[in-house]
Amino acid sequence: MYYGGQKRSALRFLHEALRQKKVTKIYNALVDGKWSTRKTKVDAPLQKNELKSGERVVKAHPMGKESLTEFKVLQRFAGYATLVEARPVTGRTHQIRVHSQFAGHPIIGDDKYGVDDTNKFMRQFGLKRLFLHAVELRMPLPSGGRKVIKALGMCYKKV
Repeated sequence: MYYGGQKRSALRFLHEALRQKKVTKIYNALVDGKWSTRKTKVDAPLQKNELKSGERVVKAHPMGKESLTEFKVLQRFAGYATLVEARPVTGRTHQIRVHSQFAGHPIIGDDKYGVDDTNKFMRQFGLKRLFLHAVELRMPLPSGGRKVIKALGMCYKKV
């Protein structure tokens, strides 16, 4: 199955699967602090806002759109950070980044939703960019079955 757009029917099928939430997206994120293993879901509505500067930001807000992200602790690093798996159930702009911040554990390297002091501290260890990475995509195929695409070579340096 080629999803690159040469077969319009395949592209329509993929768009419909996305609309029906039949595509699973899995990310890894390195977050600030010690994420509790009991904190497995963040269910907080998200609302887009525009600042006076014209910059767009998203915030957890009761009047926002329903948003749910599932989290799982994968590894802890010296009490400074936690590697988590994040699965956005809904697909809102900056959803994982804002839900991590809302849970009290912003993603390391996040200049928009993170903590400046933490990001500065982590730069000493070579972490100089947003530490949010897509690791797996699962989607249905028109023929039945499912296609699983995994990222290669994810490795982490202990801090």
